[in-house]
Amino acid sequence: MLSPSERKSLKARAHALDPVVTIGARGLTDEVLAEIDRALRAHELIKVRAALERGEREHALAAICEKIGAQAVQHIGKVLVLFRKNDEP
Repeated sequence: MLSPSERKSLKARAHALDPVVTIGARGLTDEVLAEIDRALRAHELIKVRAALERGEREHALAAICEKIGAQAVQHIGKVLVLFRKNDEP
């Protein structure tokens, strides 16, 4: 779980980032989850654009966090910000 100060710091770092993964009309597929996992392994902090309805975005965010061990930093509009600590240097 992220502390409020960690979340604030991550939001500031994420501000300049562009989305690296897009969840399209087919929703949260295994391929999309694999791409999010690869991006988090490479960058720790990423933005994901979700072209879904509001309720579906919230469900997708929860599913991503549960399935790949990421933590939700922020959800603004159609953009999700995810963080997963990378133990490798």
